Amino acid sequence: MATKLRPLGGNILVKRVEAETKTKSGIVLPDSAKEKPKRGTILAIGDGKRLDNGELQKFTVKKGDEVLFTSYAGTELKIDGEEVLIMSEDDVLAVVE
Repeated sequence: MATKLRPLGGNILVKRVEAETKTKSGIVLPDSAKEKPKRGTILAIGDGKRLDNGELQKFTVKKGDEVLFTSYAGTELKIDGEEVLIMSEDDVLAVVE
């Protein structure tokens, strides 16, 4: 399971939401036509980003938050058959509420 990883510093571990298999009009999409979602759920967070003065900056996101992130965010990893992303909190654009 991916939660065996503990991100360091200002990094977070994110599991992408599943890609849509149909369009809104009901057309089934083949795997080659599916776009990777830019949305996911935070599985784990690091300790926080170290500031120049030595203090830790607290995260603005928390474990369990559903977030939107940039297209090229993070590094893809496969842990126990599960695909996850490890990225900087700076790559997160918004929290879905």
